[in-house]
Amino acid sequence: MCGLVVLSKASSESQVKSALSLIVHRGPDAMGIEVLDDWIFGFTRLAIMDLNPRGNQPFVDQKASLVCNGEIYNHKALRSQYPEYSYKSESDCEVILPLVQSSDSFGDAVLKLDGEFAFCYYDQKEKDLKAARDPMGIRPLFYGHCKKSGVISFASEVKALLEVCDRVEAFPPGHYYEHGQFSSYVDLARDCDYVADTELKVTERIKELLSDAVIKRLDSDAPIGFLLSGGLDSSLVCAIAAKHLNRPIKTFSIGMKEDAIDLKYAKQVADFIGSDHHEVIIDEQMVLESLEEVIYHLETWDITTIRASIGMYHVCKYIREQTDVKVVLTGEVADEIFGYKYTDFAPSDLEFQKEAQKRVREIYMYDVLRADRSISAHSLEARVPFSDTRFVEYVMSIHPKLKMNTTGHGKFLLRKAFEEGDYLPHSILWREKAAFSDAIGHSLADFIKKLAESVCTDEVYAQKLGAYATQGRPFTKESLLYREIFEKHFAGQSHLIADFWMPNKSWENCDVDDPSARILPNYGASGL
Repeated sequence: MCGLVVLSKASSESQVKSALSLIVHRGPDAMGIEVLDDWIFGFTRLAIMDLNPRGNQPFVDQKASLVCNGEIYNHKALRSQYPEYSYKSESDCEVILPLVQSSDSFGDAVLKLDGEFAFCYYDQKEKDLKAARDPMGIRPLFYGHCKKSGVISFASEVKALLEVCDRVEAFPPGHYYEHGQFSSYVDLARDCDYVADTELKVTERIKELLSDAVIKRLDSDAPIGFLLSGGLDSSLVCAIAAKHLNRPIKTFSIGMKEDAIDLKYAKQVADFIGSDHHEVIIDEQMVLESLEEVIYHLETWDITTIRASIGMYHVCKYIREQTDVKVVLTGEVADEIFGYKYTDFAPSDLEFQKEAQKRVREIYMYDVLRADRSISAHSLEARVPFSDTRFVEYVMSIHPKLKMNTTGHGKFLLRKAFEEGDYLPHSILWREKAAFSDAIGHSLADFIKKLAESVCTDEVYAQKLGAYATQGRPFTKESLLYREIFEKHFAGQSHLIADFWMPNKSWENCDVDDPSARILPNYGASGL
C-alpha cells in the first residue's frame, strides 16, 4: 500500500505534509512532495517493486507528473511497448507515464492497465489533472472540493481530506477523471450475454483464470504472506500459490481465545500444503482496546465490516511486528460473485444475478474496504486475486442458474473447478462456509453486543436515534456504538457508506435484524 494526496496550489506544502502524516501508515518507507503549476502532489511510499529510492514518487518527466498507489501486473509487457522512454526505476507504476502519453485517449490508456490502482496524473501541456481507479475499487481514492478555492482535491483516505474539504466523496471504481468530469471505462457488473459453455468448460475456465490471477500477484520484490481462514476462498489462494512456487509459503490465521472456529481448519490446510503457518489468538480485552482504532482506520459505521475487520486488523498487526512480510494475499470478492449463505434463498436466477451485480458495484464500501484498511493500517499491501478483472468478468457471464445453490453446496462451480489436482483436502474443499467474523469466534460479536448493552440504556438508545437520518440509521445498540465512534472522527461523512451490509430483506428467510449468517436457517454446520 501507498498513500497519495493531491491538493490545489491554493493549499500549502505544510497542508500536504499534514495530510500525508495522517496516512503515513500506508507508506512509511519514503515521503515525497512535488509542487507543480497548479497542484501539489504528495506521496508516502510502501516499497514493494524496486526497493531502491529511485522508485520513490512522485514520478516526474518533461510532460507529466504521477502519483500512483497500485500494482500494475502487466507492467513488463507495457514497458516493452515503450522502449524509447527513459525510465528512472523498475517500479511497475512508472509505466503509466509513457502509456498515457502514447495512447489515443486517457480512457484507452486506463483500459490497458491490468492491476489494482488509484492514481493522479498531471498533464503539463494540457494543464489538466487526470485520475483513475481500478474496476473493483481495490485501491482507495477519495475526492472533495477545497473549502477556500472550490478546486477538487484527492487522497487515499478520507481523513487526509477533512482539513481542506467539507464533504468527501468516494472516487467511483471503474472510472477515470479528465477535464473536470468523471467517466466510466468499465463496469464489471453490467448486463451481458451469458457464455454458452458447458459446466465442464466453466469449471476449467474458473480454474485457469483464478490460477492466473493468483500467480500474477506473486510478483514482488518484498516478502509475501497469505491470510488463511480455513474457508474455501483463502484456502484456494494459498493452495494455488504453494503449487506454483513449489516451496513453503507463509500463512497466517486468527481466532478468539474462547471459541476460534476456523483455526483447526486453517491448520489442516497449512499442513496439507506444507506452509510455514502462524496462529494469532485474541481475547475480549484486545477487541475492546482496538475497537475505536479499527473504526478510525476503516472510516465506516457498517456492522459487518467492523466485526470482520477486528480479526484482520490484529492478524496484520502480528505480521507487521513479528515478520518481514510486506505483501498479503487475501480471499475477498468470491462471495459477491459466487454467492453468500443468504443467496441460497434467491427466488430466481434473475434475482440471484441482480444481487451479484449490486454486491460487485458496492463491494468497495464493504469487504474491499475492510481488506485495504485493516492491512494498510499496519503498512502492508493487500492483493486480491478474486477481484481480477478477467476472472470477475467471466464469472459474472456464467448463467446464474449454474451459480445458484441447487446441490447443497454453495460455490459449487468453484469447488468443482479444483476437485482434481490435489489442491486441498476434500473435507476443506466441500466444507460449509462460515462468515469471517463468526469464524474468528462467535464470542467476538456476542461480546461487542454485550458491551453495547452495558453502555447504553434503552431510554438513552431511543433518544440518540433521533439524531440520525433514515439512511444508515442505527437499528441496534451495537450499530449505535459504531456510529458514535465514526461521528467522533468523521462527522458529516456518513454518506460514504450506502447502507448497512445486510441480506436482501425482500427474500424469504432474509428479513433479519443482524447481518451474521448465524441467524439464517441454512447456517447448518458452518459454525462447527
